[in-house]
Amino acid sequence: MKCYCVVNFREPLQEMNPPTPEPQGSQVLLKVRAAGVCHSDIHLWEGGYDLGQGRTLSLKDRGVSLPLTMGHETVGAVVSAGPDAKGLSADRNYLVYPWIGCGKCVPCTAGMENHCAAPACLGVHRAGGYADHIVVPHPRYLIDIGDLDPAQIAPYACSGLTTYSALKKIGAEVYREHPVVIFGAGGLGLMSLTLIKALGGAGAIVVDIDPAKRQAALDAGALAAIDGAAPDAAQQIIKAAGGKPVQAAIDLVGAPATTSLAFDFLTKGGKLIIVGLFGGASSWPIALIPMKAMSIIGSYVGNLTELQELMELVRAGKVPPMPVHRHALDEADSVLAALRAGKVVGRAVLTVD
Repeated sequence: MKCYCVVNFREPLQEMNPPTPEPQGSQVLLKVRAAGVCHSDIHLWEGGYDLGQGRTLSLKDRGVSLPLTMGHETVGAVVSAGPDAKGLSADRNYLVYPWIGCGKCVPCTAGMENHCAAPACLGVHRAGGYADHIVVPHPRYLIDIGDLDPAQIAPYACSGLTTYSALKKIGAEVYREHPVVIFGAGGLGLMSLTLIKALGGAGAIVVDIDPAKRQAALDAGALAAIDGAAPDAAQQIIKAAGGKPVQAAIDLVGAPATTSLAFDFLTKGGKLIIVGLFGGASSWPIALIPMKAMSIIGSYVGNLTELQELMELVRAGKVPPMPVHRHALDEADSVLAALRAGKVVGRAVLTVD
């Protein structure tokens, strides 16, 4: 089989040709049809996360070993399965849930494998979708996509799931009655706009420093697109919300500047859902957090049930398609470089013939 791997952090991906795995037990071997190139892959390629104040979280300390085949947004067709894998149809296309846990801890047994402290996520701890084949440990992690386009569906495993889970943390009673602020108009930001519409939301005000991405957000139906670097950005956001303090924000960037700006415009009792992993450290005035009764919630992708719920919406035609740019598998390194440079609008997907 062919795969494109991180062999050394911060160096170009390299093609490797290991033997095609033979599935054992409950494992399923899929031929990859599409694999999304996600912004979080950049952090994997870099080898860590910026924690601010000169500190870095090393991925080696989190169980990530090299060489690594990245790719956690994968659609594939069943090639073969182990003797304990049941209920699958040959050659059907399946979306892969990649956020796999140990299966034994309290979060895992509660259906929250994405919160497992000993994860085995595909494309992070196990080989992922930047390849022509992928092994999935159990059929329960596969969602039949029917006749839907694999390249269009692959990003739902992360960008779709991540934004859907963040909206659930805000709550329908908020996003259906009040506009939500979305920081970041990249792939996740545009996905957020489609999901807010699908869920009957009141719309979103998008904040981004890139004019092209702000325009893409407006084209996708944003109520307004604000330059987060503007000195009066908070006032512009409140004006776009009808002159009322904002109830909730989803930060898909996760930088000191975005979290600080959110603190300035959120109303008393407001919610800030932090998703992005740009990094750094925030310096909120601690006394104002209880005084404003704010909820600051971290959101890490989503659970399997949430992905199944999301795919029901997609299959029902309630989620408008978002911009997807298709690339051949052997372009994996150049696509990742373009994403690092901020040149990807929408979602980039590797496709395999």
